Amino acid sequence: MDKRYEVYALADRHFYETPDRISAGEAPVYETTRREVPEGWDAARIGDWLTLTPLGPDGKPAAGPSQGWKIHASATRANAERIAATVWDYCVPRRISFKFVPAPHLLHLRNTKYAGRDTSGKFVTVYPADEEQLHVVLRELGELLDGCEGPYILTDLRWHDGPLYVRYGAFARTFVVDERGSLVPAVRNGEGTLVPDRRAPSFQVPEWVTLPAFLEPHLAARNTTTVGELPYRIEKALHFSNGGGVYTGTDTRDGRKVVLKEGRPHAGLAADGADAIARLEREKYALEQVAGTGVVPEVRDWFTLGDHRFLVMDFLEGRTLNSFFAERHPLLTPDPDPEAVAAYTAWAVRIHGAVERAVQAVHARGIVFNDLHVFNIMVGPDEESVSLLDFEAAAPVEENGRQVVAHPGFFAPPDRVGIDVDRYALACLRLALFMPVTTLFVVDRGKAAHLAEVILRQFPDVPKEFLDEAVAEITRDIATRPPSGEGGEQSPVRTKIAPSFTEPGDWPHSRDSMVRALLASATPERADRLFPGDITQFNDGGGLGIAHGAAGVLYALDAVGAERYEEGERWLLDRTAPPPTGTPLGLYDGLAGVAHVLERLGHRQRALDLVERVLAERWQNLSSDLHGGLAGLGLVLGELGRTTGETELRDRAAEAADILVRRLAQPLADTPKRRRAGLLRGWAGPALFMLRQYERTAEPLLLRAADVALRRDLECCVTHPGGSLEVDEGWRTLPYLGEGSAGIGMVLDDYLAQGADTEGEFERARAGILIAATSRFYVQPGLFQGRAGMILHLARTDTPGASRQRLAEQIDGLGWFAMDYQGQLAFPGHQMMRLSMDLGTGTAGCLLALGAAHEDHGFRVSSDEAATAHLPFLPPLRRPHIRGSVT
Repeated sequence: MDKRYEVYALADRHFYETPDRISAGEAPVYETTRREVPEGWDAARIGDWLTLTPLGPDGKPAAGPSQGWKIHASATRANAERIAATVWDYCVPRRISFKFVPAPHLLHLRNTKYAGRDTSGKFVTVYPADEEQLHVVLRELGELLDGCEGPYILTDLRWHDGPLYVRYGAFARTFVVDERGSLVPAVRNGEGTLVPDRRAPSFQVPEWVTLPAFLEPHLAARNTTTVGELPYRIEKALHFSNGGGVYTGTDTRDGRKVVLKEGRPHAGLAADGADAIARLEREKYALEQVAGTGVVPEVRDWFTLGDHRFLVMDFLEGRTLNSFFAERHPLLTPDPDPEAVAAYTAWAVRIHGAVERAVQAVHARGIVFNDLHVFNIMVGPDEESVSLLDFEAAAPVEENGRQVVAHPGFFAPPDRVGIDVDRYALACLRLALFMPVTTLFVVDRGKAAHLAEVILRQFPDVPKEFLDEAVAEITRDIATRPPSGEGGEQSPVRTKIAPSFTEPGDWPHSRDSMVRALLASATPERADRLFPGDITQFNDGGGLGIAHGAAGVLYALDAVGAERYEEGERWLLDRTAPPPTGTPLGLYDGLAGVAHVLERLGHRQRALDLVERVLAERWQNLSSDLHGGLAGLGLVLGELGRTTGETELRDRAAEAADILVRRLAQPLADTPKRRRAGLLRGWAGPALFMLRQYERTAEPLLLRAADVALRRDLECCVTHPGGSLEVDEGWRTLPYLGEGSAGIGMVLDDYLAQGADTEGEFERARAGILIAATSRFYVQPGLFQGRAGMILHLARTDTPGASRQRLAEQIDGLGWFAMDYQGQLAFPGHQMMRLSMDLGTGTAGCLLALGAAHEDHGFRVSSDEAATAHLPFLPPLRRPHIRGSVT
């Protein structure tokens, strides 16, 4: 699970949303926030900050340094009001710019367990004019805030023992392309050159900056706390969160393996406000209560180091239950072996029984586990016995309390308290063992009944009552309890248990339904995004681009022949005149992609204006990839050069190709498992660009470069025993369109269409990718990281063995994820905690894939190839058109 998504599931019950949009009626603000803006000052809400800046004589914000030493103040819920008021009263008379987090719920979210460690604890930022003022503010404001506590700010250097910290960095919003080719916040180095503003969760002084002498004692104090005197040798960090780390080690006194769990004060907050230390104390108490049951680790030690608390436990041999899915689940193949399905079914039912008995043993000792999910269940080396891990949310049975920390796929609704919380999780586990997609219940618990039906079809030996009991527990009271959303909970949406929308395979009715869902979700009144989608859209310029922004949805609507959404086009034109500062430059993440879509929709001049802005940057330093790098930009430049006839654009496309050819000639620094591979971020994207350039120029060098680029990505792939070829990341393998093998397969198709292959190597790779793209189960529906991408690939490929039957199976499987939005067909986004409408993760991508599948098989009346649904620069292969139904 990507824990970043939980914060974005708080403000809206349907879609990912920034937490600052929780309404004022639900989330009070600090009294300081309600103050009138002082005369001669400007106030603005920017994200989850309230910024105050003094104005100059001309009525505009006064000029100040663009970078330097900034001061942060941390705070707790108890003292935040005092700190905000004190900073306001101090800074306003002195005309020092500052900003603070204006509401308690926003401060809480900055300090939760899985909040960003680089922003944790930062409640106030003060911008001194120079080092002299920095020292004065630290002394005077530090004295005013003496005695105030707060979470330690990991990126900064602490001033004495109070809540003030310092860090050198950017004051103004400036950006630069970093060494990975991404646009990132920047500062100027000693030569005046823009370089990345590093924001790692550790204090660092830029090499061209001298630490002021008055800060040197504080840096020395920071470095005095070490683990050298502990009786434990820490060997590996298993996990980091905002609350602290989890480490494996050895007790040097007896040689036994141990786990050390760290708690930071005032950080890692749970929903009830308990910090990491309080949760660690709960875990210690719970483990002591259930000691000797054989289903939990035993406590070995409890100590404090600095102001951090540590719990030491026995190390349990085995693996967590989630790790078994990749190797045991029988649906990870196109044609599951009935014997394997039956064997897995029997094992899964036994494992669930063992987990149920373990939970009952905990209950018998008066403890509710409160956080049961597949990552907290340890399966022993015998692959039959189980233990329970991570008791920081556990509570005494008699408290009869609600859940405060949980995995989204096992998060009980608000009406479940006490032991019923664990019963709900056990019910979810019954389904998750067969279909590990129970995060869908965060959107709609009624989906449980549908999943049970799917499971019975795929696993015929599962006892029906085993699933019926789970569905009954999960959907209990579903029709009578309205969604709460109170206190930031991820409450299920109240919907019918039986779906009311069109099935994905019912084309063109499913197309029309998805189009209605997309348009119903649009928010043209907002400036940050038009269509709700992935959390990436809330980064700089994210609401504009193809992958997650308005351009991608407008592209999909146009590609499937939907009626033009003129209001949406106007929105995109308005938001790019000019585009926001910091908007990325690439095809899928930024301005180049927006230009491509606007050109497609007939807005050529705006497309040319955006490309001109891109070429004014140091675009040659972009990464090589298709997503945000030179490959994607080169494709846009080449196509615009073709359609407009502008020689300058064609020349810049050729320059991009030359740069990539030179990069291909350089030796690789990383091993295959450390490289990114696939269509969006691997070398398949540059290979696609080379092929499109070759088609225009017939230059043999470009075809050879495409060959080399594809081989680089194939070096990153591994073949599974069943023949599936997937990208190997070392800890997982990926078959997907965006960063997996299916995307490589799409470019291989185009390469082989040129009639070149060496001893059939690429043909063999395509065959393995076809197997990867026809698996019975994928964990998400999206285009770039899910089943929709497989549909798009299968609709396009001419790999021997591709068939309408395989395509129809994938379309049917996409229906497993189908959800209802205002009575229309929609799909959940990445992590499946909310619906998404974007191209990369959500409904627009599913629409595009289904459009390609059906149109490629004779459903489109038009014979115009340009009108056929496809990804940018990946039109249908030139081959005889096959007519017929895919259903």
